Amino acid sequence: MLLACLPLHVWADSDDEVALNQVVVTATRTPGLIRDEPLRVEAVPTEEIEENSTVQPGNLSSLLNELPSVRVQSEAPGLGGAGLQLRGMPTRDTLVLTDGLPLLGAEPDGFGLLQAPPLDLARVEVIKGAASALYGGGGLGGVLNLVSQTAAADSSVLANATSRGGRDLEAFLTEGAPTGWSGTVTAGAHDQSREDVSSEGWADLAGFRRYTVRPRVWWNQDPEHSLFLTAGLTDEYRDGGTLPGRVLPSGDPFAEALHTQRLDGGVVSHWLVGDGIAWDGHVSVTSSQLDRIFGTQRIDSTQTTMFAEEAVSGTSRGHAWVLGVAFNHDGLAVGAVPGVGYGYNVPGVFAQDEFAPATWIKLAASARVDVQNVYGTFFSPRLSALFRESGSPWSLRASVGGGYAAPTPFVDEIEATGLGSLLPLRGLHAERAVTESLDAKWADEGWDVNFSVFNSQLRDPLTVQTAPDEKLALVNAPGPQRAPGAETLVHYVVGPLQMIGSWSFINATEAAVSGLRQGVPLVPRQSAELGGILEGKRGRIGLEMGYTGRQALEDDPYRSVSEPYIDLNALGEIRLGAMSLFVNAINLTNVRQTRFDPLLRTTPGLGGTPITEAWAPLDGRTFNVGIRAEL
Repeated sequence: MLLACLPLHVWADSDDEVALNQVVVTATRTPGLIRDEPLRVEAVPTEEIEENSTVQPGNLSSLLNELPSVRVQSEAPGLGGAGLQLRGMPTRDTLVLTDGLPLLGAEPDGFGLLQAPPLDLARVEVIKGAASALYGGGGLGGVLNLVSQTAAADSSVLANATSRGGRDLEAFLTEGAPTGWSGTVTAGAHDQSREDVSSEGWADLAGFRRYTVRPRVWWNQDPEHSLFLTAGLTDEYRDGGTLPGRVLPSGDPFAEALHTQRLDGGVVSHWLVGDGIAWDGHVSVTSSQLDRIFGTQRIDSTQTTMFAEEAVSGTSRGHAWVLGVAFNHDGLAVGAVPGVGYGYNVPGVFAQDEFAPATWIKLAASARVDVQNVYGTFFSPRLSALFRESGSPWSLRASVGGGYAAPTPFVDEIEATGLGSLLPLRGLHAERAVTESLDAKWADEGWDVNFSVFNSQLRDPLTVQTAPDEKLALVNAPGPQRAPGAETLVHYVVGPLQMIGSWSFINATEAAVSGLRQGVPLVPRQSAELGGILEGKRGRIGLEMGYTGRQALEDDPYRSVSEPYIDLNALGEIRLGAMSLFVNAINLTNVRQTRFDPLLRTTPGLGGTPITEAWAPLDGRTFNVGIRAEL
């Protein structure tokens, strides 16, 4: 909900929020105050994350879906999968980091974000647009960095239940002191029953049971020397498809299931060696085992990511610079489907410089060279500028960047059907993109107004073509994907009342086989949010209304363009000392896609899928109630 994720950049330049100005963001590689970054970073701080954790405690989708031009897009509707889409770019091109490490893999599947509860988060940082100059091929569409709470935070537990059969139990435990050794442990158990909301005999809400645990350990000798270690384990089983005793229109039952086991570990080090020179290292390994059932197919696959990076940084004559080397390994092994697996090894070097030639301008330039073992050498640049006079309520940011992404089979159509429907990968080219943005901001007297215009062009985007026997072939599209657009975010605070509104417009188009241009599926042309919240010491109450505009649809037998819809949400929380009781009403207007058209198809679609794309909520009106306690 928008009320639960007021982005930090909303307040970042006004004179009345000095404390928020002191928040340091790290996703830009040169840690700095958010108001001083030439590259626009949108950050959601701890307070808003805490509020969001009562709305959807099991995952991050409600926290992220309401930021302008950010959409948690359905990828595997039969199992409830979703990816993060930034300004109309494909979800596969968004890099997700946890404390600066790719712990969900180099390219997270459609369930990684849904397996990350927000209880232990301190901050969420978002960079929209090509960030390959900062992070290599994985960041072609943008970067999401999840920054965890340290042991300085309070321990807490949360329990939640929903009217649609969902249950969550989470704990965040801390131990230690500001210096020396300290640690945290986050653990959760989440459960969702299969729900046939539309009475079609199909699980509109896939059932799942998930267990997660993540210990973190810090060693802080002093602010100039630190070490961070983390490990994580996720075990989840999802179950969708036809319900017992029910069948498809063809007369046959259809099973969908996915068992995920993910194990990861990572280390981050920071060491100041003198004269302002610091060495920073990042190392992580992630292994994900996936057992996917789609109809009569059962496919096992293993994704492996290894990441290592060492950078030296410092300041000299007004320049803040970074030089580094990196190595990425991204592998996929699929024994039952020949020609689909891959193993990418990518050494790289990168550099960044920030410089203020005058008091009213600050420049940042980044560049990276990656040597990809299959697709060759890539150069990725990015240039950003911040224009701001001291004491002025106005600021202006401009940015342009380019990047690349090596082909992988995780496009939306394959996420929906599983790898068993895919033919061997042949003759593919890497995707290349250029993105530009111009961001203006005005903040004064309780008002904060942000307006952005942007554009992206993705060359050789991946798409699928149908083949005999319900197979799919991965190919490069005959022309570029383009996504020009604009977004506005307005925030007003007066006493205990906060009002916020947002609007985004994205005209995302792609080249059809005919040579004509058509809308990119599942990218709303317009979307908007309007919300208000009253908050005091004893609790909070809020109301939010959202609008989702028309979306182009692909391979939908009922329509080629979706219907627009409006949803209404209400939230409330009562604080009783260290304990909070909360209740939320989500989608009070009871918008459901199956109120417009059936979800089940009369004949199989791409890759044999029995259902349509999910372009609107499938669960309808939902209530949740729970309790949160600080220990």
